[in-house]
Amino acid sequence: EQPGELFFATKQGTVKKTSLNEFSNVRKGGIIAIGIDPGDTLIDVKLTTGLDDVVLITRDGMSIRFSEENVRSMGRSAAGVKGITLEKGDEVVALAVVVPDAMLLVAGENGIGKRTPFDEYLVQAESGARKQSRGGKGRITMKITEKTGAVVGALTVRDADEIMLITVKGQMVRTCVEDIRAAGRNTQGVKLIELESGDKLQAIAPVIGEDKEDAAGEDEPAK
Repeated sequence: EQPGELFFATKQGTVKKTSLNEFSNVRKGGIIAIGIDPGDTLIDVKLTTGLDDVVLITRDGMSIRFSEENVRSMGRSAAGVKGITLEKGDEVVALAVVVPDAMLLVAGENGIGKRTPFDEYLVQAESGARKQSRGGKGRITMKITEKTGAVVGALTVRDADEIMLITVKGQMVRTCVEDIRAAGRNTQGVKLIELESGDKLQAIAPVIGEDKEDAAGEDEPAK
């Protein structure tokens, strides 16, 4: 048996968790992994322990953090449950898994971004910090303005990581996470990339270092 779960998120805010064991016999033509409603789109899938906290991030700068334990494990063809209640016109653009010593990096289409400690995504109450309830409207993760533009992506990052910034016109910039200022949830952030007139940030992606590639290669069987 393979431990772990695959955690799915869709554009319309649906989430789903399925045991990795359900994917042990993948046919040549593929198998159904999730039932998608008409008009919806799968935006991300993460490998989780089944006990992790996850964060959904939306285009209009909202976010919700909840425990994946609040999502029961379902079969491959199931459609899932509501992860976040979206305002009209909003959509989920990223799914992140909470890592204790990491932060959430959020970037807007005008090249503005920031990283924020995951603890800021907990709700502070008299009884102490708690997670949000799955299916709620969430909290602000980035103050969206004309300066920032809409959120295009979010990543779980550590200080030593590097990320790649990719623009609509094909510009790519590699930058160190530690050079990006940490800031609170309800802030705009700082400039991550100098954009040409008419260009927009399209995506952010983690850079896999050579040491990580070597470690991955060691797991491969000898040829």
